[in-house]
Amino acid sequence: MKITLKDGSSKEYAQPMSVYDIAADISEGLARAACAGEIDGKVEDLRTVIDRDCSLNILTANDEAGLRIIRHTASHVMAEAVKRLFPNAKVTIGPAIDEGFYYDFDAEPFSREDLDKLEAEMKKIIKEGHKIERFTMPREEAIHYMEEKGEPYKAELIRDLPEDAEISFYDQGGFVDLCAGPHLMSVKSIKAFKLISSSMAYWRGDSSKAQLQRIYGTAFQKKEELAAYLEYLEDIKKRDHNKLGREMELFTTVDVIGQGLPLLLPKGTKMVMKLQRWIEDLEDREWGYVRTKTPLMAKSDLYKISGHWDHYKEGMFVLGDEEKDKEVFALRPMTCPFQYYCYKNSQHSYRDLPIRYGETSTLFRNEDSGEMHGLTRVRQFTISEGHLVIRPDQAEEELKNCLDLAHYCLTVLGLQDDVTYRLSKWDPNNREKYLGDEEYWESTQSKIREVLKEKGVAFTEADGEAAFYGPKIDIQAKNVYGKEDTMITIQLDCAIAENFDMYYIDQNGDKVRPYIIHRTSMGCYERTLAWLIEKYAGKFPTWLCPEQVRVLPISEKYEEYAETVRKELAQNGVDVTVDNRSEKIGFKIREARLAKLPYMLVVGKDEAENGTVSVRSRFAGDEGVMPLSRFTEQICREIRTKEIRKEEAVQE
Repeated sequence: MKITLKDGSSKEYAQPMSVYDIAADISEGLARAACAGEIDGKVEDLRTVIDRDCSLNILTANDEAGLRIIRHTASHVMAEAVKRLFPNAKVTIGPAIDEGFYYDFDAEPFSREDLDKLEAEMKKIIKEGHKIERFTMPREEAIHYMEEKGEPYKAELIRDLPEDAEISFYDQGGFVDLCAGPHLMSVKSIKAFKLISSSMAYWRGDSSKAQLQRIYGTAFQKKEELAAYLEYLEDIKKRDHNKLGREMELFTTVDVIGQGLPLLLPKGTKMVMKLQRWIEDLEDREWGYVRTKTPLMAKSDLYKISGHWDHYKEGMFVLGDEEKDKEVFALRPMTCPFQYYCYKNSQHSYRDLPIRYGETSTLFRNEDSGEMHGLTRVRQFTISEGHLVIRPDQAEEELKNCLDLAHYCLTVLGLQDDVTYRLSKWDPNNREKYLGDEEYWESTQSKIREVLKEKGVAFTEADGEAAFYGPKIDIQAKNVYGKEDTMITIQLDCAIAENFDMYYIDQNGDKVRPYIIHRTSMGCYERTLAWLIEKYAGKFPTWLCPEQVRVLPISEKYEEYAETVRKELAQNGVDVTVDNRSEKIGFKIREARLAKLPYMLVVGKDEAENGTVSVRSRFAGDEGVMPLSRFTEQICREIRTKEIRKEEAVQE
């Protein structure tokens, strides 16, 4: 047989050979480094025997797929350590992921001290150096085997496989785990690893099933790579909005108020107010929106017309019982059906369209408790929501306009390079979830696809991510931990107008159903605030800062002039405070720097006599003395233009 290698060279063998043996035949060093083989493009175990002509790429830790195998094997070593130290724990699943691996256990919660003990036990297992052996069993025998071992979750996984399936296991010196592989040849090949954290998870991701304990870890080929990654983790912990936002007193949560119901504190509220005023003025003055204000709740009748009662009821907060109460209400999960009735309040002709309704909408969604996180996943949130009632011939232009508005908002916030675009489509295998037939979905999805292509936007496509009434453009971003969320959405809806008997009068005097675009310009304010905290590590652009300038009098003798400076800046719309504490000026400067303020103005005798300020900034350190009028002009221009000023290397 002829084996064609990655570099184009080939090897010929008269008998079948395993991937590992071929690697050893090429070089002993390659065999030691090998993690798996890529046979005709498919990743296979090193133990796989090749008996035909094929292409073969030996994968090492330098390959992403090879590194995943190191991490997958490390997850099994961790599972063995858990079973040694916590023998009553039940194992479930333990895959490699982008940044490392995890394994879920039916067990008591793990503390940091437990993780440290598990790390020590893993090192013992690795030092023992057991070879990893693969073997298989028929399905029924495999189920019986795992049941005898007291592993019900593994038995359940096997039951879900076809009856004629052959089930593979890996044995690492007596610890046997159900797994499809691939795995390393020996546990001693794991050189550098760390258990990062533990959290709660649900069996198979279903909140109605058992609560499990998930341990996250990572592994690398070299200790230097692990050290660099751990340093990176420390940096992102400092950026984590759930930690930093609380430290900066932007928001908090309280158990007696409820999970997913954050309190925006004065500083955080100030930032959201700035975002809201900007978006409302932008939409109304420059993009042709008209503003509505609609109720926070409605009778169930409204949601039955819209389809939300049938398609989204589980995600709503329902007030009342249909079997007992004359009227049942629900807090609104979205604003669209309310704005439809604003449209229906008067008759419209084709000349009136498009009508672009905008609303700063507070919405309520009954998210699972396990999904709650800081400001990114909450049960009450406020959104820059809008609905465009359009003629069918206006769909392409208005979709492009919505994309342009979203891109402009992202650019002003400095976030335009941190997003990806996704065409979210229906799932044809789950038709009962959606309105309309296959032709409707193919037609609407095609419209959005063409708009994205014409705008030159790189995008992916995802089945099953559409709203029940239409496909959408989802603008996605990742938090510091790599979890992806939808930040902005633009949805094309060609069906719902029928439910509400919405129409316009066309050129011929006939009634015609409009199309509707559901969209956000900036998205959810809470989620955007979280994103900004992590993007800028709390060092926000000046226009967004809740405190833009702090005036620091050198002593109490200059408090009067400090107040003069404050009034001048405040009258020009600058958020400014005075630090009148009887502390040394060095202490005040350090405090202001720790608060991540854009500007500090130090004032003393010379400044008071000359009408000047000594400027220190987060961007350039000591910027020197300048007239107050000049500083006022500069900062007002920076705020007005929403400049994102870059930080230079500052030496204090």
